[in-house]
Parts: sequence; C-alpha cells; structure tokens
Amino acid sequence: MAWPRPPPAPPARPRSAPPRRQGARPRFSGKSRSSRRRPRRGQAEAGRKDGPMAQHVEQLRADGVDKEVLREGTGPLPDFRDGTKATFHYRTLRCGAEEAALDSSREQGKPMELIAGKKFKLPVWEAALRTMRPGERARFRCDAKHVVLYPMVSKSLRNIAAGKDPLEGQRHCCSMAQLHDHYSLGYPDLDELQKNPQPLIFDIELLKVEPPGSYQQDPWAMTDEEKLQAVPQIHKEGNELYRQGKVQEAAAKYYDAIACLKNLQMKEQPGSPDWIELDQKITPLLLNYCQCKLQCEEYYEVLDHCSSILNKYEDNVKAYFKRAKAHAAVWNVAEAQADFAKVLALDPSLRPVVSKQLKSLEARLREKDAEDKIRFKGIFSQ
Repeated sequence: MAWPRPPPAPPARPRSAPPRRQGARPRFSGKSRSSRRRPRRGQAEAGRKDGPMAQHVEQLRADGVDKEVLREGTGPLPDFRDGTKATFHYRTLRCGAEEAALDSSREQGKPMELIAGKKFKLPVWEAALRTMRPGERARFRCDAKHVVLYPMVSKSLRNIAAGKDPLEGQRHCCSMAQLHDHYSLGYPDLDELQKNPQPLIFDIELLKVEPPGSYQQDPWAMTDEEKLQAVPQIHKEGNELYRQGKVQEAAAKYYDAIACLKNLQMKEQPGSPDWIELDQKITPLLLNYCQCKLQCEEYYEVLDHCSSILNKYEDNVKAYFKRAKAHAAVWNVAEAQADFAKVLALDPSLRPVVSKQLKSLEARLREKDAEDKIRFKGIFSQ
C-alpha cells in the first residue's frame, strides 16, 4: 500500500520589509558590488575622506607621478604654506626590476630639509610632500620630465654630505659648457643619468613638519639680505660655543656663517671691491673653523684651508701659525719649521709662543726616534 503524498506546502508569504526610519539612507546605492570593492594599495589615497590629499594625489597622477603608501602617517594633513619646513629621509631608485639605488639620506647621515616656496630645483619633491602626513612613508614614481635636474641636485647633496662646497665646479661653467657632452658632474652614475634622463622612484619618509616662524632657518634657505644680517649672530654663537668647549658645535656655526658669505660672494665678480669685502669677512671665520679642526685633529683640512688663505693673503700670521701646527702634527717637520719661521718674520712678538711649539716638536721627534729604534731593533734581531 502506497503512502499518500503529503499535501503541497502553502506558498511562502513574502516578507514585508521593515519600516525605514525617518531620514535613514537606503542600504545600497545604485552601484554594483564590484564598484564598491576596497581600492588597491596604490589607489588608497584617492579614496580618502581627506579632500585636499585626494586632490593633491590626483593632480600628481595626472602629471605623471604615481604614489604608493608604504606606511600611514598620523594627524591631519599639514598646511604646506610658504615657509613651512619639512624634514624627511629619502632614497632615490632607478625604475626597473632591480631598482638600483642612487642616493640615500640615511647613508649620508642627515635627513633632508625642504622649505616650501623657496623654489627648490626639484619641485616634484615639494609636490609629493604636500600629500603626506608626519610619520608617513611612501613611494613616488616620477616621469623623466620631473627629474631632469636631479643629477645637479644630487651632486650638490653629495658634496654637502662630504663637507665640500655644494656649488663646487659650477662657478666658472657657463651654460653652454654645462650642455656640452664632455661636461662631467664628477660622478659617473650622475653623468649617465644626465645624458639619458629616465623615470626615478623616490622613497620618502616624512619625519616632521614645522610651520613658518617656529624654526631657525638654515643659511641656504635665507634671502641674500637675511644671510648678510645673520652672519654676525652666527659668528657670536660660534664663539660662545667654543668658549664652552663645544668645539664640534662651534665649527658647525662657523661653517654656516662661511656658507652664507660664500653664497653671496659667488654672485660677485672675483677681485671686485664687493668680492674682496666679502672675502675679508670670510677669512676670520675660516681661521676660527681651522682652530676647531685643529682641536678635532683633522689636520689635513686645516692644511687645505690655511693654504687657500695664504694664496690670497701672504702676510696672514694666524694662517701660518695654524698651518705650522698642522704640519707638525702630521710629521711634516721641514714645512712646520718653515711656517714657524714665517710667523716670527711677520710678528717677532710671538717668539715665546713659537719657541714653545718648536720645543714641543723637538721633544716629539726624540720620542719618535726612540720608539723607532726599539721597533727596528726588534725587527733586525729576529
């Protein structure tokens, strides 16, 4: 006997939608699910609620600069009005599978500082920083048109890191010479990049942002008038630090003052009255700097700077005296004795000081001779 079939189930009653609260938004917009997916990493900035940042990022992208956030920053987007100072670390990479590194501020030992509105030679850096919050790290891939001047900027930054004049080699090069194929920046990788411009990647970590008026300007960021006015104060600060025994800090102050005057001097015709007046202001600062370097036992730098002074001012007693001490320190005995003799010829009143230095040199020579005899005796007795 077959079991009877159960009666068909009654059709399901359609559920009525719950009443919508007054003013509530509908749960879904007219967009499809695919259009509501989370943006990819490189697109995240454009989807932020932060209107100014999204606008800056879109402007960069439209102009050939793609941003990829590696680490989010904190706080609101800074107001990069003119005079704002950004401190950041950067790495410059070539585009390609290997992404070979060109420069790194961490390897150079000091973060980069940029002041908005000062017409930095690499405007794309300022544009990139405007999209970042403090603590953020991001990559910016820049089309070649944005980095044509990077080789020149890199040369200056490398020279600064090496303690050289940032404009070394540029003073006497006319614009036509710089465009010539044989003009060299002194760095093979930069020469190649200058001949064959290519896109670059900047890996930037924004450390801090300081509004105008909240920091002391570095010399390179000052106007010509500000530089000239700042030199006496910087000189005074250097002297005070030296009296306190803070020799390294004093040397940095003297260096800044020299940099201000050198920058102004490069705009004058060599040998002109204005050029000579600036050079006479540089000389005492450079001698103070050499005194600091003597105490830091950086003798070869003292030799270079004192010689440069004496090439222009043959009667500078202080330059002869400091150079003599540097020669003595590196065992250039004949040169030291010659410089001390020149000091006495120019200023006989310094005889007691010079005699003391010569006696010290003779004592060191006797000690060195005794040490050498012991050392060589041990060698020949084997």
